[in-house]
Amino acid sequence: MSFRVAILGAGPSGLAQLRAFYAARQAGAEIPEIVCYEKQDDWGGMWNYTWRTGLDAYGEPVHGSMYRYLWSNGPKECLEFADYSFEEHFGREIPSYPPREVLRDYIMGRVARSDVRRFICFNHAVHWVEYCEESRQFTVTVRDLKADQLRSEQFDYVVVATGHFSTPNVPYFEGFDTFPGRVLHAHDFRDAREFEGKDLLLVGSSYSAEDIGTQCYKYGARSITFSYRSSPMGYDWPKGFSEVPLLTRVEGKTAHFADGSRRKVDAIILCTGYQHHFPFLPDSLRLRTRNRLYPANLYKGVFWLDNPRLIYLGMQDQYYTFNMFDAQAWFARDVMLQRIGLPTVEAMRADSEAWHGREQQLADAFEEVDFQRDYVRDLLQQTDYPDFDVEGAGELFKEWMRDKQRDIMNYRDKSYRSVLTGKEAPRHHTPWMEAMDDSLEAFLGTAPRPAVRKSA
Repeated sequence: MSFRVAILGAGPSGLAQLRAFYAARQAGAEIPEIVCYEKQDDWGGMWNYTWRTGLDAYGEPVHGSMYRYLWSNGPKECLEFADYSFEEHFGREIPSYPPREVLRDYIMGRVARSDVRRFICFNHAVHWVEYCEESRQFTVTVRDLKADQLRSEQFDYVVVATGHFSTPNVPYFEGFDTFPGRVLHAHDFRDAREFEGKDLLLVGSSYSAEDIGTQCYKYGARSITFSYRSSPMGYDWPKGFSEVPLLTRVEGKTAHFADGSRRKVDAIILCTGYQHHFPFLPDSLRLRTRNRLYPANLYKGVFWLDNPRLIYLGMQDQYYTFNMFDAQAWFARDVMLQRIGLPTVEAMRADSEAWHGREQQLADAFEEVDFQRDYVRDLLQQTDYPDFDVEGAGELFKEWMRDKQRDIMNYRDKSYRSVLTGKEAPRHHTPWMEAMDDSLEAFLGTAPRPAVRKSA
């Protein structure tokens, strides 16, 4: 085709867009010229683990927030690709909560079966994007990190797939500058063993706080204190855990909280979320939003209203993940291929505002799941993406939330039924609290590994 598409990022969203074009070509369609720029030296985005924090080897901000010993905190059955099941990839059903290396292997397994890697320029960081109204083209300027050279190219569409879990939101609390222990954001957390025998304070009450806290406890932290801004997580925590109101200040190693309580802590981990940060975009193209289910100013959660040739993928708060990225990528592809026509700007804005208004009325997490279910279904019904049980996946999310409420420390030992194959996952050979080896080989092995958990 006679137009060019730039895809910024080769993580799950960027790979979904590449895979969408590949599927169209396999079906006999002509596709545009595609260039995907990826800052890292391999595809995978956030699923690439690195020991580095701060800056990478080329002076670029480290993208990844991935840490050792991360296991899926939601059932794999909720995120299966509709055209590639876990059973197809591994040759058999596997337990419902895989560790990082297993999930990455699955994600990469699907894309590796295509030839889309040839479209990716690795070690290329995007530095600037600008749009020319006269030519109706974008100029994308990138830095070849290995050659340390800048170059610019022109494109008709730009797909922003750089994610929004890499620029940390880091608040300040009085006393941080003299705290004698370590203060870090979850973005820089890498290894729970660092905190063995320590009393930890985690500021935040969402998924990262919950996951890092339970993981540190699993690997031998002495105590875990969660400090919340609005409300506690409310789980039935075991001995060694506590939830307190927001941190107000730190004096030496003593943390003070809004309810007047205080306690000694050895380290502080800020689980305070991330910023949608696009320093390579001018004001006229930059998405400004907090983490929400339907960011404003995007048609179908994807197209920039003021210039629909700019496409954002994966910018939502997420229940559905990989299959939602696919739904967005297939829809975006079909707009670019002119299979789907965009309505007027007024109609797009009204549609976006209607979704945004519905989001504002959501009362709880169960309604949030239903909202995102409807959003994903709205995208899928207009494309040829393989059909899958979107409603069934939504019900699994609700079952998962109930299971967490019943047993926060052991919910990963549960099994669920695949909405693709209809088969129930086997139980893992070792309970999660005792599974200290998170490697792919250990997870897929048949013999239990000896537990070496330290007593808390």
